[in-house]
Amino acid sequence: MSANGRVDTPKGRTLTRREFLNVTARWSIGTAATGIGGIAYMRGIEPNLVELKSVPLALPRLSPQFSGYKIVQISDIHMGDWMTRPHLEDLVSLANNQQPDLIVLTGDVASDTLSSELVAALKGLRAKDAIVGVLGNHDHWSNAGAAREAMQASGITDLSNDLYTLERTNALLHIAGVDDIWERKQRLDLVLDKLPGEGAAILLAHEPDFADTSAATGRFDLQISGHSHGGQVIIPFLGAPRLPYLGVKYYLGLYEVGNMLQYTNRGVGMIYPYVRFNCRPEITVFTLDVPGAV
Repeated sequence: MSANGRVDTPKGRTLTRREFLNVTARWSIGTAATGIGGIAYMRGIEPNLVELKSVPLALPRLSPQFSGYKIVQISDIHMGDWMTRPHLEDLVSLANNQQPDLIVLTGDVASDTLSSELVAALKGLRAKDAIVGVLGNHDHWSNAGAAREAMQASGITDLSNDLYTLERTNALLHIAGVDDIWERKQRLDLVLDKLPGEGAAILLAHEPDFADTSAATGRFDLQISGHSHGGQVIIPFLGAPRLPYLGVKYYLGLYEVGNMLQYTNRGVGMIYPYVRFNCRPEITVFTLDVPGAV
């Protein structure tokens, strides 16, 4: 999704704010399915109805020592747009309350400028092992260097084209990440060079459609992504009116891509125009287990 009040498509076509609101308003006002309907709901209510999405996953290479390992995913904060510090602090508390072993951020922490309020809120994140993340396209479009500094100041380890390995009594779990794919900053080759042959491996990649590339390596058990916001608006029986470049094929929820699982989070923030319908913001709670246990 792009700046300047438009929603990108893979072919470069865009939907203006007026067109977007006209499409969603006509449908939502005309249907009884929402119970509330209308722009007021899409702008003022649903964007605040954060869903804690529980996703149990069996990973084929996961060692029993990591059975029950809990990962909380936060994606697409977009500080500088609709997101405020008090709201982000509430999200941080919600994530912490899940008592995660690991917290992962999958890109787009900001939409324009990065502020001290973003750092102050993210500093509150707590996990037993670590807090890690990668950058997204908006982080690069605003200021990638500042985004990395904000992550570092918040106690978040930047895994862009890097690897973080967890160990439990000689068993390994690898958390890898690639830098933004839209901006062609990903270096999966560098990640694979660092990645040992044994142990389950999870890849953080902002754009979900990268799953075709990562799955083809045969080394990753799971890719975790964001970017699409789930479409922000999902019309029943029709789907999302517009989806961003590299967020079309695997834009929402859980998929199987070859022998790899792919999960796309709906994000907690929004981009212009600031509406959500049938697509609540999401914090994902993954609980990992060995095959046959889930």
